Amino acid sequence: MSRLQYFVKRTLVTAVLIFLVATALFVFFRAMPGDYTSLLVQQGMSPEQVERLQTKWGLNQPLHQQYLAYITNLLTADAGVSFRHGTDVWTLVKPRILNSLILVAPAITATYIIGSVLGAVIGRYRGGLFEKSSIVSVSVFHSIPEFFLGILLIAAFSETLGLFPTSGMLSPQTSIAIQDQPFYEMFFLPEFWQHYALPFATITLYFMQYPALIMRNSVVEISDQDFLHYHRLKGLPRAKLLRKLYRHACLPVVTLYPISLANAISGLVLVEVVFNWPGIGRLLVDSVLARDFPVIQFVFLVAAVWVILGNFFVDLFYGVIDPRVSVEGDAE
Repeated sequence: MSRLQYFVKRTLVTAVLIFLVATALFVFFRAMPGDYTSLLVQQGMSPEQVERLQTKWGLNQPLHQQYLAYITNLLTADAGVSFRHGTDVWTLVKPRILNSLILVAPAITATYIIGSVLGAVIGRYRGGLFEKSSIVSVSVFHSIPEFFLGILLIAAFSETLGLFPTSGMLSPQTSIAIQDQPFYEMFFLPEFWQHYALPFATITLYFMQYPALIMRNSVVEISDQDFLHYHRLKGLPRAKLLRKLYRHACLPVVTLYPISLANAISGLVLVEVVFNWPGIGRLLVDSVLARDFPVIQFVFLVAAVWVILGNFFVDLFYGVIDPRVSVEGDAE
């Protein structure tokens, strides 16, 4: 199998998985008690609005026709209309996804960079006080639930020391003042970074255990492998030897990175609620309370697609960074 064939195969498998997830969500929400028509009426829609949505989504048709309408609309980037807001679901969800990514992606990236360095140091100098204190520290932070860790940081750095704001991305006054400006303008405001610090620290501290301990165990395991002994006997300089060691040791960490990124996004609900961060997790909570099923269904689909795509890119990238992995027939 050539690399191109492997890429095509993995792409097809990924597409099928996304299709199956979308199908499972359709079945799950249709199997719930009640029906969409009664929910539309409960949301205060007029009979004309209800009729239009029934026609568009086939809600007054047999289940298989509803499914075909559902898949067709998804393929045309139409996720439906929010019961609560009366706007397109994608228009509502898109900025929330961006807000969550702004919080999660840098935090998880920083976690894996710092955690990998910490784990590498622990693995090279094990058995001392530094190793024990580091392992205990990262384990303690991870044992505290994310939302409670956020509350502790708010109590310490906001309420007691008064160093950081407690919630939101910006103050209401600043949000109104820059509402007509481009989205990226807020990144140049010191106020944004003050609001960003505590939720960023919460995610970083909570997820630090994964890269630190995995990198530590990987360094310990690879330090005793034959290829490193061979390079030592050759007299390879210490700096190059460490580079080879860390390059191989980081493979499990690299594999876990997109998975943690996906898990962090899907597990952001309580963190975003604690810090009143206008992301996809907060939107999910509000939608559940309002029984806004089109939004709930699409948010679940977005989270699942993120996990599937994360694993897809890991599979492709792993063959590049790991010299021990090759696709059959690639060297022919």
